[in-house]
Parts: sequence; C-alpha cells; structure tokens
Amino acid sequence: MERHFVLVHGVMHGAWCWYKVATLLQSVGHKVTSLDMAASGIHPKQASEVNSYREYVEPLTQFMKALPSHESVILVGHSAGGGCISVAMEQFPEKVSVAAFVAALMPGPNITFAALTKEDVMLSKSSMRPSPSFNDYELFDKQTTFTKENFGKVRRVYIMGDQDMLMKEDFQKWMIELHPPNEFKKIDGSDHFLMFSTPIQLFSCLQDISHKYY
Repeated sequence: MERHFVLVHGVMHGAWCWYKVATLLQSVGHKVTSLDMAASGIHPKQASEVNSYREYVEPLTQFMKALPSHESVILVGHSAGGGCISVAMEQFPEKVSVAAFVAALMPGPNITFAALTKEDVMLSKSSMRPSPSFNDYELFDKQTTFTKENFGKVRRVYIMGDQDMLMKEDFQKWMIELHPPNEFKKIDGSDHFLMFSTPIQLFSCLQDISHKYY
C-alpha cells in the first residue's frame, strides 16, 4: 500500500537533505513530498524577508491546507523541523496519520517553543544556508496553543541517534517524558543527521512506522 510521507528539514537545511531517504521510500512505492520552509533550500525568500515563525512554517501549513480532506500523510520532522510538524499536527490533526520526530524538537501542550529554542544556537552549527532569526517565539506561543484535542490525538514516534553530539540525549529524553510518544526508537551508530549517517536504518524505521500507524 502506498503511503504519503511529508519530510521537513531542520534549520538552515532544505528539502535536499532528505535525498537518500526519499529515494529509498520511493523505491518501494511510497509517495514522498520534501518541502523547503521559507528562506530554506531553493525557496525564493531570503532569511531577512522572513519576519515570523508563522511565515517560516507557511510552506508546510499551505501544503496541509491544500490536501483533500480524505487524505492523510505521515509527517517526518528532523531537528528544528519537529516544531514545524507540531504546528501542522495542531492545525490539521485529521490529515496526519502519524508523526515521526527524528532527533527533533517536540513542542506541545506541556512544552512551549520559547522553552525549546534555547537549543537553536547548538543546532545551527552544521548548516548550509543562513536561517531566519526569530524573535517572536513568545508571541507565537501566545497565539498558538497546542491542545490534547488536536496535537494530542495524532500518534507520534520519536527516533533518536545514539551518537548525537548536537542535541543532547538528556534534552531529547526530557521532551519525551513530557510528551510520551506512542513509540520510541534509537538508531545505533547515528549522529544528529540520521538521514546522512544512517539513511537505510532511518528508512527502515519509517517503513515500520508506516505499517503500524498509517
């Protein structure tokens, strides 16, 4: 059965970073959409033109809005891309069959964006394109409430690399404890960028998730 995966990159990367995993998923018959957030990858905007987090996430929210009501997707967010897919989960819970957080930020009813963005500097060290600098996280938190009725109804899987030197394991476990996912997976031998260091293992995890939760 064909599943539709929507892949969301982390800060300063773009849709291009998923090329290995996307190719593997497509090779077994899945549909894959890799999106560039605003001012990322080949998106036409420059970082200086993106004035809010809401604008940054807009390519994903517009994509989700355009999906027919009877369709659902598997959202996959890497690193800061976890914040993007959390927004989509809250706004379009009926269109998300499961969300996979890959070494990712996981804001939700019990964790605000502002609390998580203290990791931003660390996560930006291995990047390819200047990222928008947001000063509106606290305002965004006031305008965007993650609820158990929407965010909470979407099934979630958290995937961690055992050699992640950018996002500390304690930090990831803290998010997991506050928002326990349906399933937790750890990939041996992987650093923070699982799609580069262990693409086959990540592909295998996503395949397993699609069979269990789609």
